[in-house]
Amino acid sequence: MPSNSAIDFIAPLFVPGNRPDRFAKAAASGADGVILDLEDAVAPGDKDAARATIATSPLPANAVVRINAQGTRWYDDDVKAMGKLKIGSVMLPKAESAAQISAMRKSLGSLPVIALIESAEGLANVREIARAVDRLAFGYIDFSADLGCSMDRHALLQARSEIVLASRLAKLTPALEGVTPSFDNPVLVEEDARYAASMGFGGKLCIHPKQIAPVLKGFRPAQADIDWATKISSSGDGAVSVDGMMVDAPVRLRAARILAVAKACDAVAPPK
Repeated sequence: MPSNSAIDFIAPLFVPGNRPDRFAKAAASGADGVILDLEDAVAPGDKDAARATIATSPLPANAVVRINAQGTRWYDDDVKAMGKLKIGSVMLPKAESAAQISAMRKSLGSLPVIALIESAEGLANVREIARAVDRLAFGYIDFSADLGCSMDRHALLQARSEIVLASRLAKLTPALEGVTPSFDNPVLVEEDARYAASMGFGGKLCIHPKQIAPVLKGFRPAQADIDWATKISSSGDGAVSVDGMMVDAPVRLRAARILAVAKACDAVAPPK
């Protein structure tokens, strides 16, 4: 799977698009991506001004812009503006079809697109959406509201599994998990991140700098797994026995992935 630094985030951080004073702070927070938000973080009466602010402010090198959803009165102007900015990628909320993405790309050109799956319609079409975008993300709070279901892990298991599977089938970077609303509970954030990693997600959206370290800790493999993977990686070729366990190509692939994830997490560890 090719690497793309414009979308390969583990702990990207949301920042309101109308708060340019926070842009540089977010970039220095340790987050490996900064998502400038024109949607939920900005009140309806401030959205045009927020778009203008992003267009005229110095932006972080790893900036993403979450525009407003298709069908809103701000969408067309948002998309037009994105094609003129020096940003890494665009995030589309409430993505529901590949046709939406195709329409966007007429203005965005080759700019990478991250699609947020936040509705029943979006989940029903997630495999075709995955083939049209560069990465998927799960907005499970909006999704739960759309379905009228709990945000309990069991209630959302099928949705998460389908998003992870759609990403793999389309050979995308593993999907981003949604935010944990609590930012004063690092234990919960870490647990949520570890659960997402166990399901096959490749990162988790953050809404506060305090969440970055626990997200990275949750996605980083346990030291025992890293030690095991290190031993397996030096076991040579073919089928061999390591500590009483048969090791062949699939086992080495799992070991290589564990080491790659650990390296990626360590590379974006936030300042202490």
